[in-house]
Amino acid sequence: MFSLTPVVRVLLIINVLVFFVTDENVIQQFGLHSFLSESFNPTQIITHMFLHGSFGHIFSNMIGLVVFGPMLEQFWGPRRFTFFYFFTGIGAALLFSGINYIEMRDVYEAVLEYRSNPTPDGFLSFIDSEASSLYDRLQPVIDQFQRMPNDAQTKEYTLRIVNKIYGEQISQPMVGASGAIFGVIMGFGLLFPNTQLFLLFPPIPIKAKYLVLIYGAYELYSGVYQAQSDNVAHFAHIGGMLFAFILVKYWNSQRKTFY
Repeated sequence: MFSLTPVVRVLLIINVLVFFVTDENVIQQFGLHSFLSESFNPTQIITHMFLHGSFGHIFSNMIGLVVFGPMLEQFWGPRRFTFFYFFTGIGAALLFSGINYIEMRDVYEAVLEYRSNPTPDGFLSFIDSEASSLYDRLQPVIDQFQRMPNDAQTKEYTLRIVNKIYGEQISQPMVGASGAIFGVIMGFGLLFPNTQLFLLFPPIPIKAKYLVLIYGAYELYSGVYQAQSDNVAHFAHIGGMLFAFILVKYWNSQRKTFY
């Protein structure tokens, strides 16, 4: 059995209770939207941390919380651990949102470029760069547009497709406590680097510091080279680890400061 500390227990209960009342409307209202979306609300920077899209999603996050969180809370105390949890979760959201803003701005510029000159080559280029996973489904439209490049109805149809792709991308909210959980994992690895952990897959022992390095390298690689079909917010994970690293190093340099 896991020995739950007070803050970890409260976070676990809140996440589980919220999960059972979460539906698509709740996710759309309280999930973290792009800064460019009309649905964005600053409170979402916090509320998204208590929403999860599936049982597997919440299960993996809460396992991370109850395995690594208690030792950090015992080491720091409830107040400092609570601050650390939200600091890393919010930091993760801000890093993710900043990168998302840059990516979506580039997509919007591509949309504007296509709107100004809708051509078969332009449509194919947009799909290849912004929605390659839809290429097979849109192949008939691409072929028809290439056969009839001046057809007004086909042009109008491709414009609706381009606008829809952008609208769906910008309206997709991020949910989950993963940023804070990866922060907790990083904090554990920094404070207890030589603690032996036993993985389930593969079933081998590994020191905490190596586990953190593997996690970080994988998330960085995935964040840079992720496929468009990958809905995992890798840069939120990286953000959680980065802000955890900064905060732990700062606290270690300010040993006379207590929270």
